[in-house]
Amino acid sequence: MADVGKRFDAVVVGAGFGGMYMLHLLHRSGLSVRGYERGGGVGGTWFWNRYPGCRCDVESMEYSYQFSAELQQEWNWSERYSPQPEILAYANHVADKFELRRHFRFNTALTAAQYDEATQTWRVCTSEGETVHCQYLIMATGCLSSTNTPDFPGLDTFAGQTYHTGAWPTDGVDFSGKTVGIIGTGSSGIQSIPLIAAQARQLTVFQRTPNYSVPAQNGPIDSARVAEIKANYAEFRVRNKAQQAAFGADYPRRGDSVLEASAEERARRFEEYWGYGGFMFLAAFGDIGQDESANFHAQEFVRNKIRSIVKDPRTAELLCPDTLIGCKRLCADSGYYATFNRDNVTLVDVSEHPVEQITPGGLVTGGREYKFDVIVFATGFDAMTGALLKPDIRGRNNLALGDKWHAGPRTYLGLMTAEFPNLFMLTGPGSPSVLANMVTGVEQHAEFVASLIQWADAQGSREISVAQPAEDEWVEVVNMRSRATLFPRCNSWYLGANVPGKPRVFMPYVGFPDYSAKLAEVVDNGYAGFTTRGVAMGQH
Repeated sequence: MADVGKRFDAVVVGAGFGGMYMLHLLHRSGLSVRGYERGGGVGGTWFWNRYPGCRCDVESMEYSYQFSAELQQEWNWSERYSPQPEILAYANHVADKFELRRHFRFNTALTAAQYDEATQTWRVCTSEGETVHCQYLIMATGCLSSTNTPDFPGLDTFAGQTYHTGAWPTDGVDFSGKTVGIIGTGSSGIQSIPLIAAQARQLTVFQRTPNYSVPAQNGPIDSARVAEIKANYAEFRVRNKAQQAAFGADYPRRGDSVLEASAEERARRFEEYWGYGGFMFLAAFGDIGQDESANFHAQEFVRNKIRSIVKDPRTAELLCPDTLIGCKRLCADSGYYATFNRDNVTLVDVSEHPVEQITPGGLVTGGREYKFDVIVFATGFDAMTGALLKPDIRGRNNLALGDKWHAGPRTYLGLMTAEFPNLFMLTGPGSPSVLANMVTGVEQHAEFVASLIQWADAQGSREISVAQPAEDEWVEVVNMRSRATLFPRCNSWYLGANVPGKPRVFMPYVGFPDYSAKLAEVVDNGYAGFTTRGVAMGQH
């Protein structure tokens, strides 16, 4: 039976910051483009994550697009670290300004995609029963977009309400007068717990692994700083791109060793950087992220901060991590540790006695049942690969992406994977992605992909793929760079350790400036590592 469907030059999956810019670039270059988004609007992670206290951990003036000077000047942020509603409003402003909505089909997910070698096109199937064909399939599905809800026995028997922080109701949740249990103390738990506690009658926090958190030191944005940045925005962006994580250039990064500092200097320096807030704490000394002995001093400073804030000594010790600091994503909070001084907040350690089951009235751990009106799952995401592996994507010889990646993701530059021609991933595994400013990363990738497509078209090619040796070499480079740091020495979602059965592979590339230099080198060498093929027989 003939397969009838619409045809486009490109299909972009996802309407977050990456998908919107990718679609904008391709449409502007004259290609026919269709976008699909499983949510009801633009914004990506900021559309779904609406939990109390949700905000960005990169400063507002940096977590924003830089492709349009006009956009940079006209938009004004209200806080140093933008709250979710404001970031979502920004995304909607961008969609309206550049007339992007008309190209997207919302409430529509990609369910399957099959590469046709004869025509060198992708056959794309959606949750709405639509089938379309395209030359290029671009996955802008995000690194933290596939929610991870543990498969607790009895989950469907709970008589109250359940919520996941990564799929929050659009109209919010009223916890007033309710008993609430929250499972998870990662970033979303740390951000939401203080606000839920302020509203709920009783909040019980179930913690498997304590996380390090540093005060965000958030507040109204400094208008003088805004004016200064806007007067020299281009230069501000250049300085940030030179940083390892592509942000924070205006804060001092110290290169000296904590091991060579006196006790007094260590205490003074750590206090100074604690005052800066958030990720900047890790820039207090140059060897915190490379040397375990140096790392210990940063750990102990934070643990002592926790002990000084939390009044109950037993609770304070439960909240003190005994792992390396910074090898998991450092959290930024507003009043998290002080929340455990409230009479209506209880901390339950489930490290030795995990949640056994969900019951109609609550949950059971350590042989005891806790009763709740509401259970909140702050259990994170199937990071980096979850959204890419959810649809059934098949490349050459019907190879499934899940089978190709059965031992962990393998890519070239985090952009493509061998045997899957014309399939691109924005900020995929093997790129700086979650270890850098994500908006800067998706802009960089979208511009690279758009330029590569234009270059291939100029060569008369319909197919772009990756040479297997280039992929193999890049995987080893990513692994080598991670081994030079402390990142692989923690069980973190960077390695997929939060998802049962997921291969333990460190997925991001460490170092945005070196990655940028590699992309430039690839371009200068005629897109080295990529291969192209000409127009297929019978195609015009």
